[in-house]
Amino acid sequence: MSATMTAPVKAPEQPVSRRWPPAIWALLSTTLVARSFGFAYPFLSYRLKEDLGYSTQAVGQVLAVFGVGWLIGQLLTGWAADRLGRRRTLVTAMATAAVCLPLMAQAHAFAAVCAGSLIAGVVYDAPRPVVSAVIADLLTDDGQRAAANGWRHGAVNIGAAITGAAGGFLAGHLGFEALFWFNAAACAACAVITHRYLGPDLVAGPGRTAERSPGRAALRDARLWLLWAASTAALTCAAGMFTALPMLMEDDGLAADAYGLTQVANAGTVIVLTPLLTPWLSRRCGGQRPMLGMLAVSALLLGVGMGSAGLADTTTGYSIAVAAAVPGEIVFFIAASDVLNKISPNDARGLYAGIWGSTLAIAVIIAPVLAAVSLTSGGGSLAALTTLAAGALGAVLCLPLIGLTHRRTATTAPTTPVPAAS
Repeated sequence: MSATMTAPVKAPEQPVSRRWPPAIWALLSTTLVARSFGFAYPFLSYRLKEDLGYSTQAVGQVLAVFGVGWLIGQLLTGWAADRLGRRRTLVTAMATAAVCLPLMAQAHAFAAVCAGSLIAGVVYDAPRPVVSAVIADLLTDDGQRAAANGWRHGAVNIGAAITGAAGGFLAGHLGFEALFWFNAAACAACAVITHRYLGPDLVAGPGRTAERSPGRAALRDARLWLLWAASTAALTCAAGMFTALPMLMEDDGLAADAYGLTQVANAGTVIVLTPLLTPWLSRRCGGQRPMLGMLAVSALLLGVGMGSAGLADTTTGYSIAVAAAVPGEIVFFIAASDVLNKISPNDARGLYAGIWGSTLAIAVIIAPVLAAVSLTSGGGSLAALTTLAAGALGAVLCLPLIGLTHRRTATTAPTTPVPAAS
């Protein structure tokens, strides 16, 4: 008697809704508001020097403390997003900023300023890991996730351009202290928006067991750390747009308003290219394999684009260099987010996003140091070479990540059952 097997009836696939949940739009709006009024970091040095009379060395120390807080904040908010919930973490961070920033504006003593800078650094980029986790939670289609991350990156860049233009205007008419109050008000608004639109049940997925800690799993995940290293190298190039670029332009005798024009060129290019590149990149995000090839290409584009700034000596030349780097920046954030989404366990999305988010804080520290050493040792040509080398390093680090990720995908892929012989 022959054995017969009845194949299970496969349920019809539910069509993926093309409409994003209101929470996604709320978080994109929160990102735009937070960045548009994020005056605390870019104008902190002006406040310390012009209002408080701090020396250049003291200003550097305060900014370093801010950077340390930024790094801690990414790890802390990522961990809290998994353990305490997405909404609670982001509301707490934004409410803390709303209280801390006005107090920081009143601080004069060095110790008080450093304490305020540390807390401000912790909450400055707090939305990043939370928004990454919520996008992965609420959007199951990889193309939609890529589109959301593309528009989030656009919101960050548009907000940064608004920060520079509005901050300079407000500081000239109301003083630098007022900027901290506006920043605090924006953070309070973000807390209200988050509380209104994020559901209280957006906590990390399945329960944990004592035998498998997400923290220990993340520390042992070589894919995460290769992505971290490749991203740090690529973002060292990207961070040069607002850390190394002023140093290069000042070395060529260009004034601060010339730097402002390069930021307008950056924002304008982002506004033009985001709607063009995001749909194309979104279509490439389907399937199990992450966009590691595009990640390597983006690192090279960033290295070439920002590296060319080392060869420029006019405002037009620097603006062209910044605009040339924008395609690499857009591709990078979409591709890196796709990789992160596909390697992150459901119960550790916030932690993985926080660890990856720390790369920008590290890059902000590396980029000006690399530019300063290069300018001192070999001028703009050496700065161009070191920036290009950073981008190339990011691309090279994608190679072992490609092999490791493909091997893991092949190991975990479901096997097709063999029908019984009749």
